Amino acid sequence: MLAGHAEAGAAFRAAVVSGTPHHAWLLAGPPGIGKALFADTAARWLLARAAGPVVGDDAFDVHPDHPIAHLLAAGSHPDFRRLVRTVDDKGKLRSVIRVDEVRALRDIFQRTPFMSAARVVIVDSADEMNLNAANALLKNLEEPPPGTIFLVISHSPGRLLPTIRSRCRVLRLRPLSDADVGAVVDAARPGLAAAERDALVAAAGGAPGRALRLDAGVAELTAHLDALAVAGRAEATARALTLARGLALKAALPRYTTFLDLAPAYLANAAKTRAGPRGARAVM
Repeated sequence: MLAGHAEAGAAFRAAVVSGTPHHAWLLAGPPGIGKALFADTAARWLLARAAGPVVGDDAFDVHPDHPIAHLLAAGSHPDFRRLVRTVDDKGKLRSVIRVDEVRALRDIFQRTPFMSAARVVIVDSADEMNLNAANALLKNLEEPPPGTIFLVISHSPGRLLPTIRSRCRVLRLRPLSDADVGAVVDAARPGLAAAERDALVAAAGGAPGRALRLDAGVAELTAHLDALAVAGRAEATARALTLARGLALKAALPRYTTFLDLAPAYLANAAKTRAGPRGARAVM
């Protein structure tokens, strides 16, 4: 279920309902705020609306029992493709989206759509395309196949080819409110202690994907960082050693990974919100 992004959703639906939607949408925003989920939700709504039975235009609601929803969930919708990194012959995920993955879209473009007049291609993410793949995608954006809408996800749109950006309508997705992040956390991790749940929401910075990536123990780690930020030098040294010993244990690897994710954001926030000696202590 999509949380937040009501304004972006309304803009996308209004463009589709107008009958002349842009053929390519650049979904831009920080990692973890739900761009991929937005793309999935928009694709499901668009394909279900095109195929019928009737789907409303004022929300992205598509019932799970809708035939199109079933096909997408099973990965068998003939008019939908997702352009992502693939695995090599050793089962390892490749570091980039290659031109071969873009060329594999030809099969969907060289025939008429099966289910309706609409097709959707999600690119997740454009940041991961190598130059050859980016140029191959650009050709599709320059001469879009009839009825096809591209949903192009990017964490850093400024790094994309300017020609790709110019072919897309930019839809900027903003960080979510704490209430929306909390709703995502509650749905994904029911039964969390209140302190842990609140710490995850605070650490997310508006990105529920980040909250869900963090392991348990965020509340305790945040408390350690808060104490270190205000402690004198001797106390801070002792606290840091205690924390380091706890994180060094082999069994503490998930907690250590969480700390590596949590600490830089904590320091960045301290640098922005604390001035003078308080800011210096927090950063040190």
